[in-house]
Amino acid sequence: MVQIIAGNKGKGKTKHLLDMANSAVKEARGSIVYLDKSAKHMYELSNKIRLINVNEFPIESSEGFIGFICGIISQDHDLEQMYLDSFLKLACLEGEDIKMTLDTLRTIGEKYHITFVLSISRDAHELPENAKAEVVVSL
Repeated sequence: MVQIIAGNKGKGKTKHLLDMANSAVKEARGSIVYLDKSAKHMYELSNKIRLINVNEFPIESSEGFIGFICGIISQDHDLEQMYLDSFLKLACLEGEDIKMTLDTLRTIGEKYHITFVLSISRDAHELPENAKAEVVVSL
């Protein structure tokens, strides 16, 4: 499953994402991973959530990003939820079409029973049709 927090830069998407992750960990049976472009929010996350600074890895394309996600999943069979802050930046999709990557995440989520929660720096009405139904927060 994919859930989206949409809104332009500076609207508070990261705060919503952090709150969602910290709330989810209280009831989670499996593990939770939070992907970010830095370790800046390390102290705002529960210590039960694994924070991964994606910029520490040589990801240069959306395909490489999907491979990175699959690598995390292959190492953690208890993975339940994955939170992706600054999704467009992490997935090398700034200014690009995000439809195919979202479809791939949906497929992976269904196969491995993982919920992906993405913060996307676009207004909800700017998202492709295949993403609009997955918007849970629009700022």
